[in-house]
Amino acid sequence: MAALKLRKWDSAEHLTTEDDIALYLETCFEEAGYDAAFIAKALGNVAKARGMTQLAKDCGLGRESLYKALSGEGNPSFATILKVLKSLNLELHVSKVRAWRSHA
Repeated sequence: MAALKLRKWDSAEHLTTEDDIALYLETCFEEAGYDAAFIAKALGNVAKARGMTQLAKDCGLGRESLYKALSGEGNPSFATILKVLKSLNLELHVSKVRAWRSHA
């Protein structure tokens, strides 16, 4: 019996349209809860899909710095997140939570 060859799932390979990217990030924000690293990694996947080198130039950041910040293990500043979103032609929106939950 032949061995089954698997490869690691890469979200970036499937983020081919602006709609794909927007829906992916929207879902990630919903799923992340308070996990900022999850969001950073999701943005990293989008950055990889779009081209990290060009995105770094558009953000005014070094490519290596951006890779690290969006790796899920970095700790990007909120300013960096906003720069990345703007460079990706995306906006961050706020809405009221449907049901009040205490987050103490």
